[in-house]
Amino acid sequence: NLAYEPIDHSGLKRNLGHQLAVKESEVKIRVQGMTCQSCVRSIEERIGSLEGVVGVQVSLSDKEASLKFNPVMITPDVLRKHIEDMGFDASLLALQSQLHPSVADCSEVTLGVEGMHCGSCVKNITETLSEVVGVNSVFVSLEKGSVDLRFDPSLLTLETVKGLLEEIPPGNFMVSIPGWNSRLNSASIPPQTVTIGIEGMTCNSCVQAIEGMVSQRVGVHAIKVNLQEKKGIVTFDSSLTSPEELRAAIEDMGFEAWLDQGCENISEYIPHTVKIIFLDRETRKCFVHVTGMTCASCVANIEKNLLKHKGIKSVFVALMAGKAEVKYDPGLLDPAQIVQLISRLGFGASVMEENTVQDGVLNLSVTGMTCASCVHNIESKLMRTKGILEASVALATNKAHVKFDPDLIGSRDIVRIIEGLGFGVSLIKNKGLNNTLDHQEEIRQWKHSFLFSLVFGIPVMGLMIYMMVMDSQHKEHGGSMPVDQNILPGLSIINLAFFLLCTPVQFLGGRYFYIQAYRSLRHGVANMDVLIVLATTIAYVYSFIVLIVAMIEGAKQSPLTFFDTPPMLFVFIALGRWLEHVAKSKTSEALAKLMSLQATDATIVTLGRDNTIIREEQVSVELVQRGDVVKVAPGGKFPVDGKVIEGTSMADESLITGEPMPVIKKPGSCVIAGSINAHGALLVEATHVGAETTLSQIVKLVEEAQTSKAPIQQLADKLSGYFVPFIVVISVLTVVAWLIIGFLDFEVVAKYFPVGAVMFDKTGTITNGVPQVTRVLVLWDRARLPLRKVLAVVGTAEASSEHPLGMAVAKHCKEELGTETLGYCHDFQAVPGCGISCKVSNIEDLLIISEGSCVTGDTAENSAFPSYSVLIGNRQWMMRNGLEVTADVDDAMSSHETKGQTAILVAIDGVLCAMLAVADTVKEESALAVHTLRCMYIQHMHIFGKAIQKVFAEVLPSHKVAKVQELQERGLKVAMVGDGVNDSPALAHADLGIAIGTGTDVAIEAADIVLIRNDLLDVVASIELSKKTVQRIRINFVFALIYNLLGIPIAAGVFMPVGIVLQPWMGSVAMAASSVSVVLSSLLLRL
Repeated sequence: NLAYEPIDHSGLKRNLGHQLAVKESEVKIRVQGMTCQSCVRSIEERIGSLEGVVGVQVSLSDKEASLKFNPVMITPDVLRKHIEDMGFDASLLALQSQLHPSVADCSEVTLGVEGMHCGSCVKNITETLSEVVGVNSVFVSLEKGSVDLRFDPSLLTLETVKGLLEEIPPGNFMVSIPGWNSRLNSASIPPQTVTIGIEGMTCNSCVQAIEGMVSQRVGVHAIKVNLQEKKGIVTFDSSLTSPEELRAAIEDMGFEAWLDQGCENISEYIPHTVKIIFLDRETRKCFVHVTGMTCASCVANIEKNLLKHKGIKSVFVALMAGKAEVKYDPGLLDPAQIVQLISRLGFGASVMEENTVQDGVLNLSVTGMTCASCVHNIESKLMRTKGILEASVALATNKAHVKFDPDLIGSRDIVRIIEGLGFGVSLIKNKGLNNTLDHQEEIRQWKHSFLFSLVFGIPVMGLMIYMMVMDSQHKEHGGSMPVDQNILPGLSIINLAFFLLCTPVQFLGGRYFYIQAYRSLRHGVANMDVLIVLATTIAYVYSFIVLIVAMIEGAKQSPLTFFDTPPMLFVFIALGRWLEHVAKSKTSEALAKLMSLQATDATIVTLGRDNTIIREEQVSVELVQRGDVVKVAPGGKFPVDGKVIEGTSMADESLITGEPMPVIKKPGSCVIAGSINAHGALLVEATHVGAETTLSQIVKLVEEAQTSKAPIQQLADKLSGYFVPFIVVISVLTVVAWLIIGFLDFEVVAKYFPVGAVMFDKTGTITNGVPQVTRVLVLWDRARLPLRKVLAVVGTAEASSEHPLGMAVAKHCKEELGTETLGYCHDFQAVPGCGISCKVSNIEDLLIISEGSCVTGDTAENSAFPSYSVLIGNRQWMMRNGLEVTADVDDAMSSHETKGQTAILVAIDGVLCAMLAVADTVKEESALAVHTLRCMYIQHMHIFGKAIQKVFAEVLPSHKVAKVQELQERGLKVAMVGDGVNDSPALAHADLGIAIGTGTDVAIEAADIVLIRNDLLDVVASIELSKKTVQRIRINFVFALIYNLLGIPIAAGVFMPVGIVLQPWMGSVAMAASSVSVVLSSLLLRL
C-alpha cells in the first residue's frame, strides 16, 4: 500500500505504518441529547479512540463536536454514525476539506457531463464527489453540462473521477475531459517515464495492439513497445494516471505485465513535492476454540464485543463447531490477546490455528469451448484474478477445477468471470457422499459376482455330491467311476468339467476380490481379501499345473485337483459381501435422510435503500457466499445459517433443540440451515455456509461417532491385523512340510461395557413429547361464566390455530365437551409470540346438545346465537388490548411457569375470565424405570431438559456429546436414551445407545439398541439383556479360538498319519458348522 505525505507539512508525522500521513480535515457535528460533562467525556473518549481521528473537542453549551480527522482513514458520515450509536442525535454542520488549504497543492479541471436532466442529477453528482477523499470543491452546472472540480492530484486521478461519475445510478452520465488547467506553483507537473515488462507477445500485431490501446488512455504522452526485449516504455502525466493503472490495462488485454523497476523507484512517478510512506497492513486470520457457548445469544455476545476492539476486522462464530474465525490487524493485536478478550466475556478460549485459510474447491462444467485457445483464455483469466490459487480446464471433458481463497473471492464470482468470457457454466454437484451412503455400486458389484459364481458353482456342487456318493459305492463293490475315465492321457472327464466350470469363476466372478486385495497390498495391509485370493489362486494354479504335467507325461490316471475350491468359496463369500452391503445401505438411510434436510437452492436478493429488493437470483446452495442476503419464503427451508435482517416469522428448529415449539424470528435473530420457516417471508444475511452450517456439523458429529471404535472393537481389529500374517506364515510352513494350503477364516466382533451412568433426553423420552392441558382455572370473581361455556368458546377459537399449544387446548376442549364439532370462528388473527384474537359464535347449540350442559338465562338474552370477542395469549397480549392482569392471576401463572409449564390467559368480551396451564406431561412409567435403575446400582443418572439426579437445560447436540465424553473420562460406562435427531450424536458416542422405537430414523440408526415399544421400562430390560449378551459373546469368542486352534493343525495335516485329513471343501463345512454352533449358543439367551 502507498500513502503520500506532503513535505511542506512538517507538523504531520507518520505513525510508523499505522496512520496515513495526509492533510487533516475538520468537521463540525451538531450533537443533541447531551446533558452533562459525563456525556462530553464519553463522546471524546469513544470518538478519540477511532482509527484516523486526530483530535476531538465537544462543547456542551454549543451542542456540537469539532473533529479533526484523516480523510483517508475515516469519513465524516462514519463519525456521525458512531456518535448516533452512543444514543445521541447527530447531524453534520460544516466540513472543511483541509486544514490550512494550499492552492499550490490543488488542481482545477472542468469535466463535460452528458445525461443530466434535472436538479436531482446535480444533487447526486455533488453528493458523490463531495465524499471522495482528495476533492476540495465541486460545482455542477446543469445549463452548461459541466462539473468544475478542484482536487489534490496526489490523492486522486481524473480517471478515477470519471469512473465514479459514470457509475452513479442510473448509469446514464457520459464524462469527457476536454483539457484541464493544473497549477502547482503556477508550473505544470513534469511528465514521468516507467518501464513495464510484458510477457505473451508473439508478433508485431501484439506490439501495435498494446501501443494503440495504451496511447489512447488519459495522461499518456507516448509509448514504445520492444518485442525482442519484452518491455514497454511509457511517458505519462502522474496527476492523471499511475504506473499500476498502466500495468493493469496491459494485463486486461491478455498479456502478463509487471513494473520493471520495482516499488522502490515508484516515487519518481509522483510529483516531487510528495514523498512516499510504505505500509504493510496485511490482515491476518486466526481460529479460536470457544467453550461454554449454549445458544445464539452467546454467539452474538462474542461477535458484538470483539468488533468493538481496535484492530479486529471481522468475527464469525460457529456455535455447533465451537469455533470463532477472527480477522485482525497484526500491528494492533495477536491471537493471544484475542483469546484474552473472549475469556473476559466468560467463555473458555484457546488458539486453534493462525493465518490458515481452508482453500475452496469448485468443479464446473464449461460449455462452448472449441480449441486449446479457449482453455488458455479461461485459465489465464482466472489465474490473473486475485484469490484464485489454481485453475485447470480440460477440453476433452468440458470440466474446470478451480481452487480459490474464499476470503478473497466466492464461487459465484468465479462463475461470472467464465460467463463473462462467453462460455456457459454450470456447477457439478458432488454426489460422492450420497453414493457412498447408499452403497448401490457395491451392492451391484457383489450381486453380479454372486449370481455369476452361482451359475457355475451349482454344477460344481452337484458333481461334488455325485463324486462322494459314487466313491463310497465303488469302494464297497470295486471298479472305477465313469467320470474318472480319461478322454486324453492324464485328463479325466471330471477334471475337464471342473476346469471348465472353475476358470470363468476364477477370473470373472472373483475379479472384485482381486481388485480389493491389490488395493490392500498397495497400501501395505493384508486383509481377508488377500487370504481369499491366495487360497483360490493357489488352488487353481496348482490344479492346472499338475493337470498339464500329467497330460505331458501321459499318465494313465488323472491327478487329484482342487478346481472345486474357487467356485465354492466365491459363491458363499460373494453372497456374504452382497448381504453385508445391503445391510450397510439400510443403516445409512437415516443419515442420508438427515442430509436431505439441507435445502438444494437459495434465492439471493440484491437490496436497495430501505431494504427494498432490486433483483432476485435463484442459485444452488453450494454457490451461496458469506454475506449474501437470502430470501426465505413461507414454508421454505433456511438454506444457510444466518441472521434475519427483515421480516417476522416462526421457525421449526426441532432438529436442533428437540423441542416441538416453534421459535419466533425477527430482525437480529439467528436462523439455522435446514429448519423450516413457518409463515412470513424473511430476508436473511448468510453467516455460515457449506460445511460451517449447524446441520453440516450435526452430520459430521454422527459420522465421526459411527466411524469411531470402542476399545473392544480396536482389540478385535488389532487381533485381525496379526491374524492374516499369522495364517500366511502357517500356510507357508505347511507348504514346506506338506505342500498343502491351510486356510482359516476368523473374525471377532464384540461390543459392550458395563453401564455405570444413564443419560435420558427429556422431550419424547421422559415425557410424552406432546403438550397437554394440565389445569383450567375459571376466574369466577371476574366473569360469571360456566366452565363448559368457557371451554366451548376457547376450543372454537383455538381450533383455527396451527400453534402446538393451540392445538393442545382445542383437543382438551373437545375431549371435555365430548364432541368433535365446535362453534363458528371468524376474524381470526394470530400474532407470533403473543396470542390470538377472533370472534366466536354458534356455541349455544353445542352446549344444548352436550349431555349434562347447564345453559343459563344469559345465553340467549339478546339473540339465539350471540357472538363473543375472544382474546387468548400471554400477559403482554392482554396488556396490549387494555386488560389488567392482577397480582393473584400473575401469581397463579408464575406458579405454573416455575414448573416449566406454559400459562395462557383467556378474555371473553373484554373480561379476563380464565387461565389455562399447558405442559409436556411425564410418562407414567418414568418414575418406576428410574427407581429400578437405581436398584441395579446405577447411581449416576442425568436428564437433558427441564426438572433424577442432575438436570441440564437448553442443551445442544454437541453439548450432549461433551457430557457423555466427560462421564467416560471419569471411568464410567455411559448409556444414553433418546429419540430425536438432536440425540443421535450422543447415542452414537455413548458406550450403549438406546433409541425409542417411535423416534426418528437417525436416532434409531445411531443407537445400539432400539426399543420397539415406547416404554421406558424396556430400558431396564435392554441393559439386563446387554449384560447377558456380552457374556454370551465372550463365551463364543473363547470357543471360537479353541475351535480354530484345533482346526488349523488338522487343516495343516498334522494328524494325517493317524488318518485324519481335512479336504478344502470340508473347510467350508467346518466354517458353516462353527457359525451354526455360535447361533445355537446365542439362542441359549432365551432360556
